[in-house]
Amino acid sequence: MTAATHNEKVIIIGAGVAGMATAIRLAVQGCEVHVYEKNDRPGGKLTAFEKDGFHFDAGPSLFTQPANIEALFELAEEPIADHFHYQPVAIACKYFYENGKVVNAFTDAANFAEEMAAQLNEPAEAVTGYLQRSKELYEKIGTIFLDHSLHKRSTWFNKKIIKTLGAVKYGYLFNTLHQHNTSKFASEEAVQLFNRYATYNGSNPYKAPGMLSLIPHLEYGQGVFYPAGGMISITNALYSLAIKKGVQFHFNSVVQNIIYTEGKVKGVVVDNENQEADIVVSNMDVYFTYKNLLNDQAKAKDILKQERSSSALVFYWGIKKQFKELELHNIFFSKNYKEEFDHLFEKKQLYSDPTIYINITAKMEPAHAPAGKENWFVMINAPANTGQDVGLPQQQARQQVIEKLNRMLQTDIEAVIETEEILDPAIIEQKTASFQGSLYGTSSNSKLAAFLRHPNFSGIKNLYCCGGSVHPGGGIPLCLKSAAIVSDLIKKQKRGH
Repeated sequence: MTAATHNEKVIIIGAGVAGMATAIRLAVQGCEVHVYEKNDRPGGKLTAFEKDGFHFDAGPSLFTQPANIEALFELAEEPIADHFHYQPVAIACKYFYENGKVVNAFTDAANFAEEMAAQLNEPAEAVTGYLQRSKELYEKIGTIFLDHSLHKRSTWFNKKIIKTLGAVKYGYLFNTLHQHNTSKFASEEAVQLFNRYATYNGSNPYKAPGMLSLIPHLEYGQGVFYPAGGMISITNALYSLAIKKGVQFHFNSVVQNIIYTEGKVKGVVVDNENQEADIVVSNMDVYFTYKNLLNDQAKAKDILKQERSSSALVFYWGIKKQFKELELHNIFFSKNYKEEFDHLFEKKQLYSDPTIYINITAKMEPAHAPAGKENWFVMINAPANTGQDVGLPQQQARQQVIEKLNRMLQTDIEAVIETEEILDPAIIEQKTASFQGSLYGTSSNSKLAAFLRHPNFSGIKNLYCCGGSVHPGGGIPLCLKSAAIVSDLIKKQKRGH
């Protein structure tokens, strides 16, 4: 194929974060880019809503690695300050334990180590040592896994990569994250805190490999940030940048099929009309891409051999008082973490003593709630939705969340809930076409999970895949990285590499 021309047409299916980032990158390459989205707005899971004077970010709530967004604006030669602002957050998360212990996880590693020593009697050097190893693992191994296609031979024939992989310790691959953390920390509380990082990609720390110990580096090595306006501002910034680069969006437009003949993509069918394209990129869940758009039931079934990630049950609560003891991000741990994950992944049920995550953007922007009030995003882990009996009905789970918070905060939460909305796995699947409502596609509950995750290309020429259900994984940073990988693959193919 010759070098990119301005009339080379690309169709992107889905206006999620990865879809928009891919659109921007391909528009910069000189392509004519069209994005088809079934909803009436961009953002996918990264959306927001207002209710009774409260602002709620509806989806992802943690912002790390702003460099991924900065890179898009730099590539597009647009000043990011015209579209997007963010600030560092001093405390990554505040952790509450049933035994009364509380830990402020400062993003400054030295301060965090001191806090762990003071609150958990965990030697500060154990914490700083762990974070240093996390940094080294991320920089040496993580960047290979996250910034490159693992399914192209060129990635592995690089001498630097071969040398780096030779330094990977046995334990990172063959010990679970829980085993790894147990070998590094003396206190059960510290082990539980670092086990939690498996949930960043919807996995089980008692099954997922120790390699996931690179994740804490994102917070304690690179920082946690808050985007002005809330997480929805990421969607707004990407959308405005895409528009500025000439990307054309088609909302309320359901893609019904991907057209291909003789092993090469030709376009898509939208609302019963053929739309031709030279290149198609699916930002749709890869399972549905094969099952519904390609009508390849065998390949779709093959994808299901990998265990799905966890999902979530979310309560959006308008709270008519302020809790000074809470931060932007807060975690209330279950007493028995192992049992919680057994329920989620083995029994596929909600757990009666769930770990509770609370995000309160009004801590950063008081205007997100009426005066003297707070907007609570309250989330518990839930199993992927297979139509099973989840054990606890929503209202029972809600009551157990309230009882746990009452006990741990010494308060009456029910009395201060002014307004409420609920999001569950079935609604997540319906709204975002994420199979079974899995937040991250497949889990990382196996040693080879990174390699088994679907690549960013397909067996059909000029058909590519981006987003949380394919390599390198779910979450905003990885979705943005998938866009970079896809656009690089397309650029190389155009050059005949």
